[in-house]
Amino acid sequence: MPQSMAPPQSQEPPSQHRPTPDDPAPPVPRPRVGPLVGTVLAVLAALLLVPPAVGAIGGGGDGTQLRGLRMLVPNAPGGGYDVTARSAAKAMEDAGLTGSVEVFNLPGAGGTVGLGRTVNEAGDDRLVMSMGLGVVGSVHSNDSPATLEQTTPIARLTEETEIVVVPGDSPFRNVGDLLAAWRAAPGKTPVGGGSSPGGPDHLAPMLMAEGAGVDPRAVNYISYDGGGELLAAVLGGKVAFGVSGLGEFADQIASGDLRVLAVTAGERVPGLDAPTLRESGIDVEFTNWRGVVAPPGLDPEGVAELERAYAELHTTPEWREVLARNGWQDAYLPGPEFGRFLADEDARVERVLTGLGLT
Repeated sequence: MPQSMAPPQSQEPPSQHRPTPDDPAPPVPRPRVGPLVGTVLAVLAALLLVPPAVGAIGGGGDGTQLRGLRMLVPNAPGGGYDVTARSAAKAMEDAGLTGSVEVFNLPGAGGTVGLGRTVNEAGDDRLVMSMGLGVVGSVHSNDSPATLEQTTPIARLTEETEIVVVPGDSPFRNVGDLLAAWRAAPGKTPVGGGSSPGGPDHLAPMLMAEGAGVDPRAVNYISYDGGGELLAAVLGGKVAFGVSGLGEFADQIASGDLRVLAVTAGERVPGLDAPTLRESGIDVEFTNWRGVVAPPGLDPEGVAELERAYAELHTTPEWREVLARNGWQDAYLPGPEFGRFLADEDARVERVLTGLGLT
C-alpha cells in the first residue's frame, strides 16, 4: 500500500520592505586576502614607516653618491679648467663618490661668460664651475657684471707652476737667449697666454718682464682662450714664446714638441729639466691655482653635499694619481677658507694690475 505523501508546506512570499533613509547601512563584506597578498601588504606598510635616506632627498641615489652633478668649464676644451674638471669628474666617478658627471664648455671673455651663467643659475646645487686665478683677473679686465663674490665657494683643489715654453726647434735655447731678444724689441717678441689680462698666463710674463727690466706696458701679450688655442699658436710660430700651466702641455713637453725654458715656481719641478726664474736671474716667484665654485642661493644641505664630495675626492688614490700625472700640487681648501682666499686674491690681482699700469 503506497505511503501517503505529506502535503507540501506553504511558503509565504518574502517581505517586500523597501529601505528608507532611517534604516542602518548594511554591513560591507570583507574581501578574503590570500597569504601572498597579505605578505606584500605587510612589507609595503613597513617600508612606509621607514624615513627616506638623506641621499635620496638630496639626489644621492643610494644615500652615498652625489647624483646629477654638472661641471661647467668657462673656457675652450684643452685648457687648464677643462683638464681639471674632466680629471676631477673621472676621479669622482671611479672612486664611487658620484654617479655619471656631465662636463660641458661655455667659453668666452676669459671665463666671465661661464661665470655669468653660474651666477644666473641661483639655487642649483647640482652645478659647479671649474675656475682659478684667470677668472679673478678677467672679472677686472672685462668689467664683468657677474663677480666671484656672488658665487658659493666649494673648494680650492690644486696649485701649479707656470712654465715658459718655446717650440722644440726655437732659436731660444735658454732664458738668456729669450731675454736678449725681449729687451731689444719687446713689441717684436710676442708672448702668448691662455688667459685674459689679469689671469695667470698674463700676470706671470708681466711680472717676469718687470723683473727682467722690460716695461710691462711695452710687452706684446696675445691672449688665447685656454691652453688648446695657445698650444696651436706656439707650435705655429704665431708667438715667440708662451706662458701656461705645466699640466696643460705635459704631453707635448714629453714628446719634444715643446721645450721648457723656465718654471715660475720657487723650486724646480721634479722630472722636468728646467731652472726657476730666480736661477735664471729674474727675481720672480709665481704659482697658479684652481678650484670650484657653485651658484648663489644654495640651501645649507646642498652646500654641505658639494663640499663633502670634494673633501672626499681630495683623499682618494684616484685624485692623487691625477695630481702626479699633471704635475699639480695638492692645495685643497674647504669652502669657507676658500672664500676668504678668493677675497684676498681679488685684492691682490687688483693691486698688481694697477701697479703695472695695466688697468
